[in-house]
Amino acid sequence: MEQQVLELLAATLEPAADTRTNAERHLELLYTNDAFPISLISIASHTSVDLPLRQAALLSLKTFVLRIWSSSLDEFQGVITINDATKDQVRHSLLALATSGDQERKIVSASSLVVSKIASVDFPDQWPSLLPTLLQLIPQSHDGQLHGGLVVLGNLVEDGFDEDQFGKSAIELVRCIYDIATDERKKLNSRALAVSIFRACFDTMELMYQTDKASVKQFMQEASDAWTPFFIDVLKLPLPPIPAAEQEGDTESGSWRGTVALKTQVVKALDKIHRTFPHLLSQHTLELFGTIWESLQAHVGPYLALYVDDSRQGRLEDADRLPYTLDFLVIEELDYIQTLVGSITVKRELEAQIAPEKLSNGTFNETWVAQIMTILVGFSQITQEDEGLWDFDVNVFLSEETSETANYSPRNACSYLVQKLVKYPVLDSLLARTKAIYEEGSSSARAKEAAIFILKQILDELDSCSKDIDPDIARAYLHYIGLAMHETDDFLRARGYILVSRLTTLPSSGLLDAVPQYARQTLAAIDQDSSDVVKVSCIRALQEYLKTLPASTAREFQVQTVAAISNFISAQDLSDLKESEDLLDTLVETLRDAIMADPSLCLEHPALDVLFTMASYGASSFQTTMLVNEAFDSITSSMAAKGSDSYAQLCAKVLPTLTGALDVGDMTSENALSDMAVSLLSSLAEHGPRPLPRNFVAAVMPKLYRLLFSSNEPILNQSATVTIRHIVAHDPDQVFSWQDPATGKGGLEIVLLIIDRLLGPDMDDASAAEVGGLTVELVEKAGAERLGPYLMQLLRIVAVRLSTAEHASFIQNLVLVFARLALTNAKEVLDFLAQVHVEGGAGGTGLEVVLRKWLENSVHFSGYDAIRQNVMALTNIYKLHDERLANIQVQGDLMVDNSTRIKTRSQSKRTPDRYSVIPVPLKLTKVLISELANPLSPSTPGLQQNQFADHSDDEDDDWEDEPGIVDLSNPTTTAELMAYADESRYNVRQLDDETQTYLVDFFKQASTEPDFRDLYQGLTDDEREKLHQMEKTSIQ
Repeated sequence: MEQQVLELLAATLEPAADTRTNAERHLELLYTNDAFPISLISIASHTSVDLPLRQAALLSLKTFVLRIWSSSLDEFQGVITINDATKDQVRHSLLALATSGDQERKIVSASSLVVSKIASVDFPDQWPSLLPTLLQLIPQSHDGQLHGGLVVLGNLVEDGFDEDQFGKSAIELVRCIYDIATDERKKLNSRALAVSIFRACFDTMELMYQTDKASVKQFMQEASDAWTPFFIDVLKLPLPPIPAAEQEGDTESGSWRGTVALKTQVVKALDKIHRTFPHLLSQHTLELFGTIWESLQAHVGPYLALYVDDSRQGRLEDADRLPYTLDFLVIEELDYIQTLVGSITVKRELEAQIAPEKLSNGTFNETWVAQIMTILVGFSQITQEDEGLWDFDVNVFLSEETSETANYSPRNACSYLVQKLVKYPVLDSLLARTKAIYEEGSSSARAKEAAIFILKQILDELDSCSKDIDPDIARAYLHYIGLAMHETDDFLRARGYILVSRLTTLPSSGLLDAVPQYARQTLAAIDQDSSDVVKVSCIRALQEYLKTLPASTAREFQVQTVAAISNFISAQDLSDLKESEDLLDTLVETLRDAIMADPSLCLEHPALDVLFTMASYGASSFQTTMLVNEAFDSITSSMAAKGSDSYAQLCAKVLPTLTGALDVGDMTSENALSDMAVSLLSSLAEHGPRPLPRNFVAAVMPKLYRLLFSSNEPILNQSATVTIRHIVAHDPDQVFSWQDPATGKGGLEIVLLIIDRLLGPDMDDASAAEVGGLTVELVEKAGAERLGPYLMQLLRIVAVRLSTAEHASFIQNLVLVFARLALTNAKEVLDFLAQVHVEGGAGGTGLEVVLRKWLENSVHFSGYDAIRQNVMALTNIYKLHDERLANIQVQGDLMVDNSTRIKTRSQSKRTPDRYSVIPVPLKLTKVLISELANPLSPSTPGLQQNQFADHSDDEDDDWEDEPGIVDLSNPTTTAELMAYADESRYNVRQLDDETQTYLVDFFKQASTEPDFRDLYQGLTDDEREKLHQMEKTSIQ
């Protein structure tokens, strides 16, 4: 079989898609053959086979394992086709390959990854020998075996352990990797890998800490006491001589690569410890701070030699994902310094060193602050690699400027660190350093640029903290910034224009009078400077000026800014512009700020034409689309506020362009362009007056009608539906009196046809997500008399579609159709739904289907108006005391599992959540109680301080302040952030005083009724307590 499998693997590497697909299909047919996985391992084990084929064998084996090995794996396809004996052979053969000492690291990494996938479901029950085998093998293996064993162990720690399994082996495991890490006879890369495994242990230890603080804290303290002296020794190791460029990546050429990799892992481990268990390093904090400080100072020279004076490649990792270039080490050191600066011990030491140095005249001789400025300016210099990228593609330069880049560099790390230091006299120290750099004849343009780059970060942080800058210091900096604006180096000149706009527009700088002068210079540079980097920097700088200039002056700059942006766009390659998202965003933002100086003027010059041109280029970019929509929304609302005539003029100018864009999008099948045009039309209709301008419906409705009957794109359908809803809401008479010349159908019939299509079985939830709002608007505006028999038919279709709806937003949208009607005609709504029959698995009467969906999803409704209408509709239904409701059973409370273990995705698949079953009146009551504000809830305003008032943990008293930097790689931190987001300002389910008052009054009245006393017995303790607290609060 090996030869057959080998030929198929070779075919999967062929460039022809049909050949690859056919080979992959034949490989899948072999899944039922027990010899297949053994053949794959055999092929991967043969060193005589070409490396790509060996890798392909392991990739195919990983796919095989994920699909058929265990139902607990997320990619499992439903049938286990491999017997236990073959599984056992695969496990042992694969582990042997991973720890064989194979010289190809890619084979070791790939095989160990498959081992970890199997271990994640088989260890320890089906594979109890795995960990003991590794812990026995690693201490006595040679370099090749050691590397493979460590890779497998690392993957096991990251993906294969749960807390219980880790806890049973933690002591032996940590001792094993400690012996490897501290053994100077081992290869530096193997020692670095051992440190990386130790760091990975902290994610699991943090989860264990939540349930067993005392034991975990004792274990980690002992481990930390053993590891920290070793860490400090590694940090103090000097870097070897810089190797030649052709030898830097050679693992056998010397100790440079291994030393950098080991030091990097040590710093990452220390940073991890400090973020997760800061008390462990309390007694070593100052020593660590001093050691890292000295290390950074020592690394400035080699860093500049490698990346600024030379063009060595940075950001490199080996096959084991271990960074081994100096720039990575510098990033980790800068980030760790930032963590340490937030600790109490370091803060006190830094402040103590500054205090005695304050002279009688009030100036500072801040030695350490001066040193850190030198370090930051050194590491902030533009590398040759970055300069080449930025010069080639200005979009990359802008992504770095806006910090919207995945390429986190020492320059980025410096900007974050200096922002943490603004409480110290950094402006004075940086000014001294800037003066020295600019007045030294030998200083490079990169050093000059770096100095004012650091200044920009300080000014941004001071502004965000509402702190003032001394006008004398501001004027001193302005001198050097002015010099930068006239330098020959493009990047230094660009930095000068950016800085002068930031500095002069700060209210405390005393330089506001100079803003018009520098704004004119910036405008001139957009047209006259030869560098695109300088041009886009000036365009971005204009945003600061336009926000600061007096209204009358800003209006003068509007025409010039629009013209400058228009000229810049006309000089660009259109194909390149479509791919330059950050550049488009900058252009749109600046154009928006210029237009908003006086939106009415945009009718007199081509500002809107320029905006629509950029919109067409950036239609496929979410960020650009959002910015264009925001800009146009601001323009539309501003023009509408001026009256119907101004709005009509705006429509006359933009409707031909927008409807034309729909035609172009339709002819070229560019859905993104149609999406953008419809979204802008929606904004235009939303802010329209009542009634809309004459012929508005005739211009827009035919296009939307055609789109909705030809498109299956969710975003496009949603925007088009919302646009029609706005049109019906603002001018129903114009809609109902309009007749489509192409079909002869009237406006009412057209809207009914659109609703019928959106509610049809062929339309997915996302595409039909806004149809409920359109339906409600049509029913309310047309009325029963105009709709006639179509009204009941329309509501019947909504009820039937609701039975199959799955998306929460779509369910809310459809439920609100009945909720709005129930505000005034609750009984009629129930009577009608009782007559409707819904077929299918979730079928029954319309009353059963609608109420189940309604009550089971009410807690997920969002938006003030929607929640208020929902609450009022449900109370109206409750007040009917309709006997039919008691016979309908719906989903009740979650039946909670008392286990304290975290439930993984695979466990959730095996044991899904279970709910009780309760009658509608009880569920309705529970839903209304859930909408009550809880006086004891942390989300209730004014109770945030009390949330922690009674919380104390004596054993944690010696911990230092939690650092201000968030470790996004930490699963616990990520979960906490997601939970916080649910209760933050981004959560639209916030308190509404009007709704709360209504609910309190409702429960006061309902609690006196006999029926409510029966329902009260079915409430949970928390729900009863909520009602009691409501009663107490209302009495007070």
